Parts: sequence; C-alpha cells; structure tokens
Amino acid sequence: MSGRTTGLTPPEDAKEPVRHPDAPAPGEPLGAHYDQCFGCGHQPGGLGLIARAGEDVSVTAEFTVRSGHQGAPGLAHGGVLAAALDETLGSLNWLQRTITVTGRLETDFVRPVPVGTELHLEARVTAVHGRKVYCSATGRIGAPDGPVAVRAQALFIEVRVDHFIENGRAEEIDAALTDPDQVKVARAFEVNP
Repeated sequence: MSGRTTGLTPPEDAKEPVRHPDAPAPGEPLGAHYDQCFGCGHQPGGLGLIARAGEDVSVTAEFTVRSGHQGAPGLAHGGVLAAALDETLGSLNWLQRTITVTGRLETDFVRPVPVGTELHLEARVTAVHGRKVYCSATGRIGAPDGPVAVRAQALFIEVRVDHFIENGRAEEIDAALTDPDQVKVARAFEVNP
C-alpha cells in the first residue's frame, strides 16, 4: 500500500482507550442489545453472535457459520464474516459506555471459513480521538487460538441517540421507545446499527 492512508490510523495525539467503571466485568456475557439485530439478536437467519466483555477495552465473541450463511458452496459468505466482525467491534461500546456507529471497516479475508465452523472473534479499542474510536478485530477458526480467518481495522464515530431516532424507520423506533422494559429501551440504541 506504499504510503496510502486509509483513515484507520489514529493521529499522534489520540488517547489510550479507557474502560468505563460501570462496564461489565471480564467474561460477562453482553447479551443482545436489540432482539431484532441481525448480528446479536434473535433473527432466524441472523448470526446469533454471543459477545463477552474481555480484559481492558476488548470483547470476545463466537458464532457458528450455518448453511444460510453460505456464499460459495460450503463456505461462509464474505459479507457475513464482515458483519460478524462489525458486530463484535460494535460490542466494544458496552465497555466505554458510548454510542457509536461504524464509520469505516476494512476487512482482510485470510482463509476460507467452512459451514459448520465456530468462529472465535476478539476485538479491542486501540485509540480514541474526540468522537473517533479506532479498533481492530480478528476471527479465528475453531478456537480462540485457531488459525486466523479474518481481520479488520475499523473507525467508529460517537453519536447521540437522536442519530437513530432521526434516521431509523418510524415503526421500529416507536416500538423500541414505547417498550415498557426501560432497560431494553436503553440497550436498543447502545450498539452500532
């Protein structure tokens, strides 16, 4: 890439990430932020990704590549793998107690991922600069120390809840905001769309 900049390199004056004092403890499952989310929710064709708080400002996650996730015969679709990376990276919000959306996601596909594979993902925040959150993720086949299948560098942008209210489809926004379970209301808007 000879000197090409992608906007994924933090500036020199970026700060180290800080884990919020109220962040879930390492190992604690994060749960679905919204039951209709393709990544972590309860969608029949979704990923069913399960994320857990990690050490420092990191998370781990797993999902199993199912038949409906195919691109080529017997192999995971690259877009599904990118979605799994994006969902894992978005889960970092829980540790900083911020609301962010994906600004840029650059993915490297290192090796094919067969249907039936359990993909183990790890993501971490590497730097923060104003509203910009720089992070990276890796997906490994079969185990947390298995062969690397996918990697990503990402830039997330901190937003206010108004971002979702002003841009989401009215029916879903109204349903989420009028849910009597106020914890679910707060969580629905905490992770990237």
